[in-house]
Amino acid sequence: MAYPLGTPWSGSAPSPAYAGVFIPEVWSGKLVEKFYDATVLGAIANTDYEGEIKNKGDTVQIRSRPDVTISDYEADQDLAVTRPSVAKQSLLIDKGKYFNLALDDVMEIQSDIDQLSVWAEDASEAMKVAVDTGVLADITDVTGEGAQIDSGNVGLTAGAISGDLDLGVAATPQFVSGAGAGTFAGDTAANAEKIVDFIINCGQCLDEQNIPESGRFMVIPAWLAARIKRSDLKDASLAGDGTSIQRNGRLGMIDRFTLYLSNLLLPATGTPTAYPVLFGVTAALTFAAQFTKLETLRSERSFSNLLRGLQVYGYRIVNGVAVGLGHVKKGNEG
Repeated sequence: MAYPLGTPWSGSAPSPAYAGVFIPEVWSGKLVEKFYDATVLGAIANTDYEGEIKNKGDTVQIRSRPDVTISDYEADQDLAVTRPSVAKQSLLIDKGKYFNLALDDVMEIQSDIDQLSVWAEDASEAMKVAVDTGVLADITDVTGEGAQIDSGNVGLTAGAISGDLDLGVAATPQFVSGAGAGTFAGDTAANAEKIVDFIINCGQCLDEQNIPESGRFMVIPAWLAARIKRSDLKDASLAGDGTSIQRNGRLGMIDRFTLYLSNLLLPATGTPTAYPVLFGVTAALTFAAQFTKLETLRSERSFSNLLRGLQVYGYRIVNGVAVGLGHVKKGNEG
C-alpha cells in the first residue's frame, strides 16, 4: 500500500536554519576567579577584646595602666601619698553589617554546583572589605575617630618635641616623589619631598612619643608603593632584606615600618588627590568583631532557601600617641 505524499510546510523558515548538527550548552563547573581588595585591619589593630562581645549594643570596658608619680626624697621628710587612677575607656559594639541571599528552588535544582557555599565564601570576603573600608575612613578622618590621634603625630607641625615635621593635612598635603627633585620642601610637585624622608619623619614622630620600634606599621596607597619601588629604596640594603624590592615586588620594612598597600585607604571627601597615610603600632587601635548570626532557612515569601549573616563590630583608638596620620600627594618623579 502506498502512503500519500505529505503536505509541504508553508510556515516561515526557522531562524537560524537548522544545520543538521545539535550543539548542547555546557556549563563549566569552575567559576571565574574573583579578586578582592586586600584588607589590612587584622594587621594594624589589636583584637584583645574580641572574645568578650556577644551582640550589637554590647559595651566592653577597657582599663589602662595609670601614670605613677615619682617624687624627690630628702631625709626626715613626710612622704606624699598618691593614688594612681586612670579613666576607663568604653569600646561600644555599635556597628553591624549583614547579607541576606535567596536561592530559588528551581535554580538550585538546575545548578550543578553548591551555590550557597559559593555565596557564603564571597559574602565573607565582601564583609571584610566593607568593614575595612568603613573603619579606615573613620580613623583617618580628623573629625571622626581620627580626632583621637595625638596632635604631635599629625599635621603641618608634627613632632611632640621638635614640632617642625610637616606630614601634610587633607587641605594642604605633602608632595612626595621617588627621587625627589627640587628643594624637598614638599609644598609643590616640583620640589616634592623624597619618599624616604617622609617615612623617616613619620618614624621620628613615634620616636618622640617613646613608642617601641618593634611592630610598627604604615598603610599606603598603591601609587605611593609604586614610587617607593622606583625610588632610592630599590636598593635591597635600604629595604631590610636580601632581595631587591624591584625584583620581587615586596615592600618589606623601611625605617622600622612594615608597609601595607591598601586600595581601601581613600582620599577624604573634597580632596580627591590627597591620600591619607596611617602609621603606628597595633596597641593604638583596638577592633572587635563577631559573626553573631549565620543561618539558612526557608523563605516565607518564595520557594527558596535564604542564607543570611550578621557581623557586629566596634573599634576605637585607645592610645592616640601610638598612631599617626599624614596626607600625601603626587609630586614630580624627579
